[in-house]
Amino acid sequence: MAQILLHGTLHATIFEIDRLRGTGGGNIFSKVLDHIEETVGIGDGKTQLYASIDLEKARVGKTRIIEKGTSNPKWYESFHIYCAHMASNVIFTVKDANPIGATLIGRAYVSVHELLDGEEIDRWVEIVDNDKNPIHGGSKIHVKLQYFDVTKDRNWGGGIRSSKFPGVPYTFYSQRQGCKVSLYQDAHVPDKFVPPIPLAGGKNYEPHRCWEDVFDAITNAKHLIYITGWSVYAEIKLIRDSRRPRPGGDVTLGDLLKKKASEGVRVLMLVWDDRTSVGLLKKDGLMATHDEETEHYFQGTDVHCVLCPRNPDDGGSFIQDIQISTMFTHHQKIIVVDSELPSGGSDKRRIVSFVGGIDLCDGRYDTAFHTLFRTLDTAHHDDFHQPNFTGACISKGGPREPWHDIHSRLEGPIAWDVLYNFEQRWRKQGGKDLLVQLRELEDILIPPSPVMFPEDHETWNVQLFRSIDGGACFGFPETPEDATRAGLVSGKDNIIDRSIQDAYINAIRRAKNFIYIENQYFLGSSYAWKADDIKPEDIGALHLIPKELSLKIVSKIEAGERFRVYVIVPMWPEGLPETGSVQAILDWQRRTMEMMYTDIIQALRAKGIEDDPRNYLTFFCVGNREVKKPGEYEPSEKPEPDSDYIRAQEARRFMIYVHSKMMIVDDEYIIVGSANINQRSMDGARDSEIAMGAFQPYHLSARQPARGQIHGFRMSLWYEHLGMLDQTFLLPESEECIRKVNHIADKYWDLYSSESLEHDLPGHLLRYPVGISSEGAITELPGFEFFPDTKARVLGAKSDYMPPILTT
Repeated sequence: MAQILLHGTLHATIFEIDRLRGTGGGNIFSKVLDHIEETVGIGDGKTQLYASIDLEKARVGKTRIIEKGTSNPKWYESFHIYCAHMASNVIFTVKDANPIGATLIGRAYVSVHELLDGEEIDRWVEIVDNDKNPIHGGSKIHVKLQYFDVTKDRNWGGGIRSSKFPGVPYTFYSQRQGCKVSLYQDAHVPDKFVPPIPLAGGKNYEPHRCWEDVFDAITNAKHLIYITGWSVYAEIKLIRDSRRPRPGGDVTLGDLLKKKASEGVRVLMLVWDDRTSVGLLKKDGLMATHDEETEHYFQGTDVHCVLCPRNPDDGGSFIQDIQISTMFTHHQKIIVVDSELPSGGSDKRRIVSFVGGIDLCDGRYDTAFHTLFRTLDTAHHDDFHQPNFTGACISKGGPREPWHDIHSRLEGPIAWDVLYNFEQRWRKQGGKDLLVQLRELEDILIPPSPVMFPEDHETWNVQLFRSIDGGACFGFPETPEDATRAGLVSGKDNIIDRSIQDAYINAIRRAKNFIYIENQYFLGSSYAWKADDIKPEDIGALHLIPKELSLKIVSKIEAGERFRVYVIVPMWPEGLPETGSVQAILDWQRRTMEMMYTDIIQALRAKGIEDDPRNYLTFFCVGNREVKKPGEYEPSEKPEPDSDYIRAQEARRFMIYVHSKMMIVDDEYIIVGSANINQRSMDGARDSEIAMGAFQPYHLSARQPARGQIHGFRMSLWYEHLGMLDQTFLLPESEECIRKVNHIADKYWDLYSSESLEHDLPGHLLRYPVGISSEGAITELPGFEFFPDTKARVLGAKSDYMPPILTT
């Protein structure tokens, strides 16, 4: 049967199965139980029935497990499913879970054709076997379905139409008003770096300085300092700009936290325990945290540092539990402190939080100059980070790996949501109940309340999103019904908050003119990849973000409207670039790009348009190249001959590592957080993540281009990447803008990759070094099978020994 695009929202309910009978009056359960006892050697087998919803081979929902020996299992579970899938059927699969995996009982099919008119379908559907014959006893499953096409959504393609926009629906945290947001590019911005960027109301954009603000926030805390991180390193210094000294700024982070704790401030830290992490990934340099050092550093002090593994939610199979605890991480990067009031003159305190991509660890301090060699005797002498070469160290010299990242500070009611997230996580994994009892501070601490007047044009509306499950978070509801009411998703054996993915999907669907993304990874929507040398259904990178982006571009091409998507990723994921895990991730990235460009080229052809698909969707990386200057740091040793390290050192070039997790839509809405565009981050039951989505109600693009803080922030980022500002950058949706940016990035790539070097690179933005065939296939750029100075293939390579769950 022909497949039809389902792009919208599917509301589904699974009620019950009428009867599960075997032949001759026997119960199907007795067979299943016999099977479990035989294969697993476990007596007393209990049936564990669950049902799932699939759009063809993409799983989009799962019920809880029912452990009763009933022949009439009842779930009564509802699902709110975002779909961007080609399908001919909605498939309900009934399985019996066992300690090793699951046994198929049967499937029920509802044709997608029946859903397209938007009418509700409520019926009993026959359960059939693999050959489509009714299973013994003629069992039926009672389901309800209703499909809402994306074009029926009043927000589709309309941007944020008014200041009353309520935020993303069906989420754990609702949107907060009267907030204040500070956006940070990189850990530090030098004085006078950003040229004048005009904003509405006659103001110019003013950058904020992340690690200076973090230093001040920790220094000035009186009652609590809560920190979570993928990695926290006690030996780093937050203040390193000699032109902007701070009293006490030469202290390490560890000593600062110990000092605050000794003053009576409650300092609690949750750091991911990576002792369980997979050897394969560690070997390739993907994981290099300081968890044990950090724990040891704070032992015997007043700082409470807890290493927490990524524990599974209760109830998974034995195999799943091992997968979760060894493969996935705690990835949230947050700081919560109490702070003085901005006006001063009061003993009252308020809560301030930081959320984003920057961990408080080595290798993260950088400025927009992203130097490779010139800070090796100053800011980076004791913080030399270069995990992409074997044996790299300061004594052998640069290039260091520059670090580009994005973070935010949140004030007002939203800051309390971040605090609540920390409390939920501490209660689950922190051990002793050491959380500050906020009720005891009610005379001092101002409760959640606006910090901006409604009429202040600088006010923000902000919403908190997460990827997390009950294994990492205390207080999640027990039942699927309560989970749904709380904006959570119930799985087979866990309750999941998957709202970061929901936030991205909603923002992309709302987008009107352009989208600008910076992310450490870009892979997903594997259900739509070409099945050339893989089975897409085995990959499991099912999140919708890449497919939503390509469908948005396609819809705009069909409507004859302008729309552009700009994406910046790193040249390759951090680690030795030729190793199996890095090459596998690059292979998934290639397949993702290919799926998107195929969609775009087919849409252009259908409209009879001949155009370069890079004028609609364009990918970049960033890098630096600098000439040698007198007085530069001179290393005492040399890298190994004929190594990537010596080649990069002699060519005076290296990638700038993009670690950002950010999306800007129409200069009016921004998402910033810890979540990458991959399945690990977007799944909800894999890595734990946190992000915020925000807009300024007085700076929307409803009638004219938005010119608030988000616009200023994007322009400042583009200045950092391009080394210049241009009038065309004011309208990224214009053809002039995308052509200019692509042209500059092509030119900079030529300079970056050339044999000779006469001047510093004038900007950092580089074309991502791939070509696109006339059919949408991703090809090698002529002469660039490998990244410069390496033997690592740009297009990556399929891994035959690493399961996709590790690298997606």
